Amino acid sequence: MTAAVVLAHQGGWDEVLMVLVPIVLFGVLLVVANKRAARLEDQRDADPDRGPAPR
Repeated sequence: MTAAVVLAHQGGWDEVLMVLVPIVLFGVLLVVANKRAARLEDQRDADPDRGPAPR
């Protein structure tokens, strides 16, 4: 009950956080996934035994 009271009607900053945190988390995960995909593609392109990456 105390947590609900703390998060209720705090001037709007808590509502802003409840919107921004998931958006920022999704953005961070997207950046990490793109970097990982680019790294895997570079490794695949650099390996002469595998040939070109399928498209």
